[in-house]
Amino acid sequence: MAAGAFVAAVSLGVGIAVWASTGDGGRPAGAVRPPSGSTGGVTPSAPAAPSPTPTRSYPLSQTPRTIPAVRSHTPARGPGWRPARGERVVVGDPRLADEGRLIAGELGLSYAGERDDTRPGDIRLALGGDKGANPESYTLTVRGGGVDITGPADAGVFYGTRTLKQEVHGGGTAPEGVVRDEPAKPQRGLMLDIARKPFTESWIEDRVRELGDLKFNQLGLHFSDDQGFRIQSTTHPEIVSKDHLTKAQVKRIVDLAASRHITVVPEIDSPGHLGAVLAAHPDLQLRNARGGATRGAIDISKPAAGALVDDLLNEYAGLFPGAYWHLGGDEYQALMATDPAASYPQLAAAARQKYGSGGTVADLATGWLNARADTVRAHDRTMRAWNDGFYRDTSVQPAKDLQAAYWTGKEIGARQPDAYLAPGREVLNYNDEFLYYVLGEPQTFVYPTGQRIYEQWNPRVLRGTTAVPARYDGRILGGSLAVWCDLAHAQTQDQVAAGIRMPLRATVQKLWDPGTPALSWPEFRKLADRLD
Repeated sequence: MAAGAFVAAVSLGVGIAVWASTGDGGRPAGAVRPPSGSTGGVTPSAPAAPSPTPTRSYPLSQTPRTIPAVRSHTPARGPGWRPARGERVVVGDPRLADEGRLIAGELGLSYAGERDDTRPGDIRLALGGDKGANPESYTLTVRGGGVDITGPADAGVFYGTRTLKQEVHGGGTAPEGVVRDEPAKPQRGLMLDIARKPFTESWIEDRVRELGDLKFNQLGLHFSDDQGFRIQSTTHPEIVSKDHLTKAQVKRIVDLAASRHITVVPEIDSPGHLGAVLAAHPDLQLRNARGGATRGAIDISKPAAGALVDDLLNEYAGLFPGAYWHLGGDEYQALMATDPAASYPQLAAAARQKYGSGGTVADLATGWLNARADTVRAHDRTMRAWNDGFYRDTSVQPAKDLQAAYWTGKEIGARQPDAYLAPGREVLNYNDEFLYYVLGEPQTFVYPTGQRIYEQWNPRVLRGTTAVPARYDGRILGGSLAVWCDLAHAQTQDQVAAGIRMPLRATVQKLWDPGTPALSWPEFRKLADRLD
C-alpha cells in the first residue's frame, strides 16, 4: 500500500523526487543490500551501496514573457537560471566588455572579463553565428545551471542580455531552453521634439535606458523649430535659445545611447520650421509679394540662406556621429499657398534662373533639399526627410538616397504611400494616425494608445488605417513613435513619460514582430506592469 501511495503521489504531480529503477528484481537503484547470511543472498564481499539519492524531474519550460516577445523558444527540462551572489559574467571577446559590465551590474553579479573557463551559474557572452546573419540577432541558451548568449555582433548580444534581464526581473527564473530571436525591422525609434519644449538631460537619459531595455535602436532629436533652438552652437551662438542643452550634455546623451546600441538621429528642419534661427537673421526671412513675413520659412532664393543652414549641418555632424540624419523638409509655407509663384515672385524668379523657363517653386525647394543632402552626405550619413518635402510633378527630382519619413497624407498634393514605394524609395513609418503624440491634442490629433497600436497597427500601415501591399514590406525599414510639443505646457515631462509608456511598448512589439501577438492586450499590459 505504501508503494501504491507513492506512485499515486507522483502521478498526481504532488512530488518531484522519483527513484530510478535498475530493473533488478524491482529493487531501486542505490538501495542498501542485506548483510551476509540474510535472505537477500548477497555475498560477503559485496560493498555497501550509497544511500538512496533522488533525481529531479522537471516539466518542459515555458516560453519567456518579454517585451517585445521573443520570436522562438525551444523548451527543455531543467531548473532554469536565476542570479545568485558569487556568480559571474564572462565574455569571450573584449568587444563585449560594455555589455558584460552592464548586465553584471544590473543583476548584482561580478564581471570577470574575458575568460576561457566557466563555472556553474556563469553568464557567458560571445560573438559567433552564421556569416551574413542579422547583426541584431542572438541566441540565448539556459542549460546546466548557466547562461550562454551569442550573436554575430555586439548589438545582438546586448539584446540577449535585455531578454535575460526581463526574464529574471523581480526574482524570476530564466527558463531552460534556447531562445532564438531577431527583429523584423532594422529601425525602431522614438522621436522627441525638444525644440518646442525643452526636456532635461536626465529625463532624456531615462528615456534612453527605457528604449535600450525595450530593444529600440534610435532616438530622434528635433532640436530646431520656430519656438526654439535647443543645443549650444559655436558657429552661430546668436540663434541658441536661453533654455538649451550644452554640447557636453548632448555628448553624454549620445554616449549613453551608444552604450545601449541606440543611434541619436538629429534633425535641423529646413527650409521651414526655422523661426528661432530667423529671429537672429531677419534678413533671411521669407516674405510674400506684399512684404509680409512668412512664419518659420527661410528665403531659399538667397545664397546666404543655404550657407547658414550648411554651417549648422557641418557643425553638428561632429556632435552626432551616428549613421543617420533627418533633414526635415516639411511644411514649407510658400508651397502651401494657392499660387506659390504669384505669392512669392522672388522664389519663382530664382527657380526660372536656375532651372530654365519651366522652373517652379517646388523645383527650387527640391533643389534646396538636395543641396542640404549633399552637405550631410559628405559626412557619410544616411538621410531622411518628411514625405511632404517630396513634391509631385517636379522637373527636379529628390535625391534617390533620401529615405521618406512618411507621417501624413493631409498635405497639399498628397500622395498615397505607394507613390514613394513603387519607384523603389525606402520608407520609415511615422503614421500620424497611430504614432503621433502631440501635446495638447491640437487640430485633429488625439493621444495614441498602446492598445490601438497593438491591435490595429503594423509597419505596413503607413497612412490612415490601411496597410500597403505585402510586396512593399522590404522597403519599409521600420518606424518611430513621435512626441511633438505643439502646446508645450499641456503636459509636464513626467506626464509625457507616462503617456508614451504603453505606446512605446506596443510600437516596439510590432516592429520586432509585425504579426498578431500571442498575448491579448490585457495580458500584454499586465506583463508590462510586472516588468516595470
